[in-house]
Amino acid sequence: MAHHHQHGHNHNHNHGHEDTDIDWAAMAPHLEAQAELLAPVYERAMAWLAKEVTEPGLIVDAGSGPGVVSCLFAEAFPGARVMAVDGTEPLLERARDRAARQGVGDRFGTLAGELPGVLDELDYPADLLWASRSLHHLGDQRAGLAAFAARLAPGGTLALLEGGLPSRFLPRDIGIGRPGLQARLDVVEEEWFARMRADLPGAVAVTEDWPALLAAAGLKHTRTRSFLLDLPAPASDRARAYIATTLSRVREAAADALDADDRATLDRLLDPADPASVHLRPDVFVLSAYTVHTAVRPV
Repeated sequence: MAHHHQHGHNHNHNHGHEDTDIDWAAMAPHLEAQAELLAPVYERAMAWLAKEVTEPGLIVDAGSGPGVVSCLFAEAFPGARVMAVDGTEPLLERARDRAARQGVGDRFGTLAGELPGVLDELDYPADLLWASRSLHHLGDQRAGLAAFAARLAPGGTLALLEGGLPSRFLPRDIGIGRPGLQARLDVVEEEWFARMRADLPGAVAVTEDWPALLAAAGLKHTRTRSFLLDLPAPASDRARAYIATTLSRVREAAADALDADDRATLDRLLDPADPASVHLRPDVFVLSAYTVHTAVRPV
């Protein structure tokens, strides 16, 4: 549910806890729309990576989902082979179709299976392994990082997108309901995220100091940089559709955690016929920060 957490696509969470189960295949259109909206962020992150990752032979997108970012990597690094890795085959099918449409299919492959074990099936080590909010869907994140690091070539880079800041779509006071709605939704989403983490098989609590965890996995030269997505009002139709889908998911998953006033406010925000809705109101925007941590396997 959490729009600022839920971007990894490698696990099917069927652990008997319905409110934290995720049907990734059903989410495919939303995942694609989200990644396409975030393309400027990914492109800036890739330009930053390219300053140190020169001429990679193999790029692995661990938890690739429908392949939007995988295809961006293929375009940003025209000499590389890109491998999209995910636990949901229907998403990989979409990734292959996208690669073919974009003319990068000859350098594009997919690998279906659960992270991190499926990475053992790679034909050769990765020069760049990208994991965008997929690690937090592994019960033992420390062990997951060690497995990611083990699949790097000597001198290869692990790039981890985790953290950042919650997205903002609306002003603090939107003229309906109590001011501060999104701050309250953040609390609900953080609680959902904590339950999701706790429900994972072999869940281990860990202090999410990503540079320290990368170093503990035997990697060197840690770097961190955040990238801003700033789509000011008035929002485009594509941004409004993404916002509406995101808030709808929150409304469905968090109804019991919200008071009647906030539920009523969300209902108005999601009603396309209501002038106060995100479909029509003039003050809708998208503002988010995404943080990438990198480290290198010693030669």
